[in-house]
Formats: sequence, C-alpha cells, structure tokens
Amino acid sequence: MTLQEHGVPRGGLASQRLLRPLTGLHTFVNFLRKTLVIAELEARKLRHDPTELITRAVQPALWLLVFGQVFTRTRAIPTGDVPYLDFMAPGILAQSVLFIAIFSGIAIIWERDLGIVHKFLASPTPRAALVLGKALSAGVRALTQATFIYLLALLLGVNLNLHPLALLGVLTAVILGAILFSTFSLIIACLVKTRERFMGIGQVLTMPLFFASNAIYPIDIMPDWLKVLARINPLSYEVDMLRALMIGQSSATGLLVDFGVLVLVSAGLLLIGAKMYPRVVI
Repeated sequence: MTLQEHGVPRGGLASQRLLRPLTGLHTFVNFLRKTLVIAELEARKLRHDPTELITRAVQPALWLLVFGQVFTRTRAIPTGDVPYLDFMAPGILAQSVLFIAIFSGIAIIWERDLGIVHKFLASPTPRAALVLGKALSAGVRALTQATFIYLLALLLGVNLNLHPLALLGVLTAVILGAILFSTFSLIIACLVKTRERFMGIGQVLTMPLFFASNAIYPIDIMPDWLKVLARINPLSYEVDMLRALMIGQSSATGLLVDFGVLVLVSAGLLLIGAKMYPRVVI
C-alpha cells in the first residue's frame, strides 16, 4: 500500500521535515522579538527618570576616587605588577552591575500592586521572555554605568585595554552579569512579595556577594573558608572576565570558563524565574 493511499500527499514527509526547522526558527525569532519588546519597555523608564543614572554613579565614583586612590598609595593589598587602582576598576564595574541588578526585582512588586503583572500573565508572551526582557533592561542600565566607570578610570590614569574586541567582551560580561543577578533578584521578589522584605534581603545579600569575591582583593590572600565561597560566587567569574578584558591581566580560570559559568547560571536562574514569575500574584 502506498503512502498516498494512507492519505499522505506526495512529498508530504519531505515537506514536513523541511518545515520543522523553519517552525523552530520562527518560534525562536518570535521569542526574541517579544523579549526585546519587554526590554525596550523597561529601558524606556530611564527617559522618565534619568536622575537614576546620576545617583547610581556616585557609589562607584567614591570607591575609585577614595578607596582606590588611598590603597594605591599604601600598597596594602598585593596585586603584583598591576597598580591597585587598575586591579580595582574591573571589580568596581562588577559591583555596580551587581547593585543595579540585585534591586531590579522590586519593580516586579510595584507592577503587581499596579496590576501590570496580571496583564503580562494574561498575554501570550512566554514567561521566559518576560523574565529575560526585564533582565536585559537591567543590562542596559549597567552599560550606562560601564561607560561612566570607563571614563572615570581613564581620567584617573588606569591603563585600560580599548581594543574593540576587548570592549565587546566587556559588554558581554556586563550584560551577562546583569541578567544573572537581576533574574536572581526577580526570584527573591517572587518569594518575599513585599517591598520591605525585599529591600532587607537585598541589603543582606549584596555586601556578602561583593566582599566574598575577588572584586577588591585577590583570592590568594583570603582565608581558606572565604576562598571556597569566592570560587562558588558567580561575581568572582564576572570580575575575572572583566579584569582580563579591561586591563589585560591573565585570567585565573580562563575566559571560556568565566563565560560558561555566567551563561549556565543565568540560564538556570532564567528557567527558575520563568516558573516563579506567576507566583508573585498569588
């Protein structure tokens, strides 16, 4: 019995095989388009409140101008042949990304109170696209901080690597770090569900994440218990990647390892965030 007798048109199986990858590509493009729409919607808020960029720039400026300048003169922290200010600049950029991203989750609570989350959930937009779009908007905010820190570091005489490929790598590291920590922040917001609890937990988490990393001192000088924490802290891998790209220092773990850790952790948190997102309204 032929395939046509079973009701399959001539060339039907071949056509189905060709359509499958096209359907998958269409689904991916549609997902990406919806993600970018959410990211653009969130990033547009900067136009209504640009003062946020100025206030966010104060903290990294103080770290570089005060802490960095003082410790460069005292040479209290061993950084080899690299001046301490140069060593510190990538760590302060990572810190700025962390602080911007970790508090982005509070917007989910505001949106829930305003009824916006209910509208998002009623739309056909995939939950993962909603979460990733919001995470990308944190990356846009972080890039503005990266621009400011680069300009300030150049004024302070930091020997930055301005090769286009290095700058592209820094952009990638900043966006990945923002995605990772903003998604983590969203998960926390979905669990605590109140602004007061979220702010308290955010304050508790940011400083341990920052100080239990290689942002302002090398891992080698840490006590053994802190070395363990630093090596499982994703911020350490972001700092290591930024340090290799910004000032040309040898990566302790390798750029591929740094990139892989940031991508894998971000992907895992994105899946968890997509599952948790509807719980913010429960």
